[in-house]
Formats: sequence, C-alpha cells, structure tokens
Amino acid sequence: MSGGGARGRHILLAALVAVTAAGCVIGSQRMIGTGDLILDRQRLGRVQQEQLGEIRSKFKAGNIEGIAVNAEVIAITAMQIPSLFPEGPLSDRSRARPEIWQRWSEFEASAKNLTIWSERLRDAAKAKDDRVVADVVKDFSRVGCDSCHILFRRPAGS
Repeated sequence: MSGGGARGRHILLAALVAVTAAGCVIGSQRMIGTGDLILDRQRLGRVQQEQLGEIRSKFKAGNIEGIAVNAEVIAITAMQIPSLFPEGPLSDRSRARPEIWQRWSEFEASAKNLTIWSERLRDAAKAKDDRVVADVVKDFSRVGCDSCHILFRRPAGS
C-alpha cells in the first residue's frame, strides 16, 4: 500500500484513540475517559487543532483528497464535545464560561455545526471539489471553531 494509505490509517487510528479518550457517548452520558474532564477536553482540542493544521497544509499543497481524513477526525471528535461539559462547578484549570450551561442549546448547536462543516469538507474533499473545499477551508475556523470559542471559552490567561 502507498505511504498515503498508511498515513490515512494512522490518522484514523489517532481519531479513534481521541474519541475513546474523550468518551464514547450514549445520549449525553460519558462512557470512557480519563476521569479528568478538563484533561479530556484539552486532549480533544489538541487533536482537532492538529487536524486543522494538516487540513491547511494539505490545502496549500493541493492535496485536496487528502483533507477528507482530517475532516472526518474533526467531525467524529466534535460529536463528543457536549459530553465533556456536564453541568457542575467551574475549575480554575478550565476556560469554560458559565454561559455553556445557561445557553446549552446554543452550545450543543455549535458542536453540531462543527460536525456539519467537517462533514461538508470531508465530502467535498472526497469528491475532489476544489471550489467547495476552498470555500469551506476559508471560513472553517471562523464558523466551525470560533462560533463556540468566542461565546463559551474564556481567553487564555483570564
């Protein structure tokens, strides 16, 4: 098998590990995790950040089809986000804002939006649709990530 196929399997394996670490969900109940919600959220965020970086690199290199696996990882991990935020006291280690629980339906919609945008990117990449991939990549951070982080996460150092 080519190096690209092995790399794709490696990325999918990383996604499965991230999902397992973040927690498998039935409804909104966390089934698996480290027991440290903040650590699990940070790990999931790092996985998503890495995938977004690879998406940008592949896009710049013209590897449109290669983006699909990274977008799939973000889609899978985005589905886990609400399970990582059960209502409870905030910790100094957490950057979560209380607005998450005050505006829960908006928070869930933000996570769902990230899944939808990731799936749209994945499907366009698989179809080698350069135009749609370019449109999604251009707005992905703003629409997929910032829509949640701006409303529901405190800035670093605050």
